[in-house]
Amino acid sequence: MQDKTVSKSLILGLSLLLGCSLLGLFIFKGLKTFSDKDRVVTVKGLAEMNMIASTATIVIDFSLSGDDLPQVIKQTDTKKNQIIAYLATVGYPKNEIMIANVDISDQEKYYEQRWEDGKQVSVKIDRYIITQKLTIETKEVKDTEDKVAQIKLDLISKDLTSNIDSIYSFPDLNSVKPKLIAESTKNARIAGEQFANDSQAKLGKIKTASQGQITIVGRYYYDNEEGSNELTEPYIQKARVVSTIVFFLE
Repeated sequence: MQDKTVSKSLILGLSLLLGCSLLGLFIFKGLKTFSDKDRVVTVKGLAEMNMIASTATIVIDFSLSGDDLPQVIKQTDTKKNQIIAYLATVGYPKNEIMIANVDISDQEKYYEQRWEDGKQVSVKIDRYIITQKLTIETKEVKDTEDKVAQIKLDLISKDLTSNIDSIYSFPDLNSVKPKLIAESTKNARIAGEQFANDSQAKLGKIKTASQGQITIVGRYYYDNEEGSNELTEPYIQKARVVSTIVFFLE
């Protein structure tokens, strides 16, 4: 009977010892997990990508004015045809040129007030102003600026002076967004691993992550914080994103 009592006491003692050990282990792991949650590192990952324009549009426009509307229309048509004839000689046939309808502005006043020699005088102005616009779309984006400069000089030499500008169309930003985000996340992890190695720790899982606003650097867009990075090639825009990621440290 006494042996049975001793055995029961021994089993009970071992059970209590095992229970306390397991409880201590769980408490230790819980405290360690709680402590590890406070061990984090916040890093930023930068990603940049050049976007090449898919098309370029050359815009040519000019205005003529006068009081005789039919005469001004005739002059406008003549100049338009002369410009089209010239463009054909430099590789832009008529079927590739979009010709917009003329815009006719009828001035309500024939005179306007100006200051001359310290006094206000009435100056006669033309009643009608007619504006004509021609546009050319091309995929040779890298040569567009040189073409525009040459066209401008040639038209001046032919007494066909006009306003000339170039407009570039770029791929949709959403087409490069996934790759940008993946690259910024990768670069953030590289920075986090470097910090972890310096701290004799191991980089863990991501705790939180936030994607910064995608900015565009180029001729028509610029980054207010780093304006010096503006690109000189108008047919190139640089898409940039900075992601902020918080990693656990183990």
